[in-house]
Amino acid sequence: MKLITFVHKGQTRLGALIADAGGERVYDLNRLDPRLPADMLGFLAAGKPAHALAQQALATASPNRSLALADVTLKAPIPQPGKIICIGQNYLAHAQEGGASAPPFPIIFAKYNNSVIAHGEPIVIPAAVEKPDYEGELAVVIGRRGRNIPEAEALDYVAGYMPLNDVSARDWQGRTSQWVIGKTPDTFCPMGPALVTADEVPDVQNLRVRTLIGDEVLQDGHTSLMIFPVARLIWDMARVMTLEPGDVIATGTPAGIGAARTPPRWLRPGDVVRIEIEKVGVLENPVVAES
Repeated sequence: MKLITFVHKGQTRLGALIADAGGERVYDLNRLDPRLPADMLGFLAAGKPAHALAQQALATASPNRSLALADVTLKAPIPQPGKIICIGQNYLAHAQEGGASAPPFPIIFAKYNNSVIAHGEPIVIPAAVEKPDYEGELAVVIGRRGRNIPEAEALDYVAGYMPLNDVSARDWQGRTSQWVIGKTPDTFCPMGPALVTADEVPDVQNLRVRTLIGDEVLQDGHTSLMIFPVARLIWDMARVMTLEPGDVIATGTPAGIGAARTPPRWLRPGDVVRIEIEKVGVLENPVVAES
C-alpha cells in the first residue's frame, strides 16, 4: 500500500493512493472502514491487523468512494515524527568525497519536526544560510515499538519506506563539530509523498537512489552500497533507545552532494529538487528564498 496523510475540507486524514486509468486516486481508509484509525500514527500503532483490514477495505472499495488526488492537499506521511534519526556518511563514496573513511560505527544525528514538509511544498532558504545543499535518502519508518531488537528480526519492525531529502546548510553545519544546527532549519526535511508499506519492497538493500535538479543527475546511488544496512542500523540504535511507531530513520546519502562538486552546487531559488527511489517513489520540492 501507498499510505498518505492528506487534508480535505479542512480535515487531516489517513489515506491510500490507488492507481487507475485516470491516475492516482485517494481513498480515506477510516471512511472505508470505521474500525481503521483516521491518522497515520494510530494506524501504525495498530500493527498488522490494521494493515490487513485496510487491504480488505481497498480490495472491495468502489471508485466512487475515492477522491481525485488534485482535490486533496498532501502532507508529510508522518507530519510529527517522534524521532527523526539521521545517519551520516553511510555510503563509502560519500564519506570519501568529504575526506573521510568508512566510520567504525553509525554516525547518528537528529532533525526536528520544524524541518518536516511534504512533497510539493517549498524548501525555504533562510537569509542567513549561504550554502544550502541537497541529500537524497531512503527513509525507514518504524511500525512496532522495540528495544534490544535482534538484527535478524529488525526488518519486522519496519512499517515502510519513503524518499527523504536531508537538506543541509553547510555553512552552519560546519561551524562546530555538532551538525544539528545545519540540518534542521525550517523546511529542511522534505519527505513523502507516500509511505510505501514494507511488503511492497522485497529487498530494501536493492534500490536505486537518485537526486536530480531539472535534467541534471546529481546523485545516483544504490542501497546495496550502504556501509551499515537498514537491519544493522535498527539493531545498533535499539541497543540504547526505544524505537516507536512513526519514528523516521534517514539512512544516509550517496555521493554527489553539492558541497563536494567543483564548483560547489548549492541549492538556488527556482530549483526543483527531485529524489527518486526505486519501488518507493518520487519526492519533488521547489526551492525559494526566505521573503
